Amino acid sequence: MKLSRGETLLVATHNSGKLREIADLLTPFGIATKSAAELHLPEPEETGATFTENALLKARVAAQTSGLVSLADDSGLSIAALDGAPGIYSARWAGPSKDFAVGISRIERELREKDTTDFSAKFVCVLALAPPDAHIETFEGEACGHLEFPPRGKKGFGYDPIFVPEGMTQTFGELEPAQKHALSHRARAFEKFLAATGLSNLSEP
Repeated sequence: MKLSRGETLLVATHNSGKLREIADLLTPFGIATKSAAELHLPEPEETGATFTENALLKARVAAQTSGLVSLADDSGLSIAALDGAPGIYSARWAGPSKDFAVGISRIERELREKDTTDFSAKFVCVLALAPPDAHIETFEGEACGHLEFPPRGKKGFGYDPIFVPEGMTQTFGELEPAQKHALSHRARAFEKFLAATGLSNLSEP
């Protein structure tokens, strides 16, 4: 599916941090965004067993409900020593109030209980682009790194304050947005999205 400058995408999320990052990534290509929260769309239950299944589910529901081309993101933190957890349950580990300090505390506690020195982890992102009545495309990206405690930085969201990407000494929570956009899991999925939609040729001069 090709997109053109001046189009509006519905971003199928109620997560303000995720919306901000996606909007920042789209702005140079002349694409405006609306969020599912802004249109008061319900949040579908994420019943998929993988990031891809959940991204497809959210994109499909948003497109069918709104009649707009929709972009959904399902992403999370996968920790090697915890057998890939929290994975697709990353948001749920933050509890009903989505307080990621709760999730970070749980991760640290479970790693300490494992008595492991392996703090390697990766962020995974799957983007799903859904026209109301056409084939849905998906795009996946990963950012590998390791975890450090205590949390550092307030520039990101979610688990960013404990994740240090490969080759860096700062956490995602300490990096400036432009730095994070250059190497995040979402940015890597976004590169594939740009190529598939033709937007990579539409950046501002």
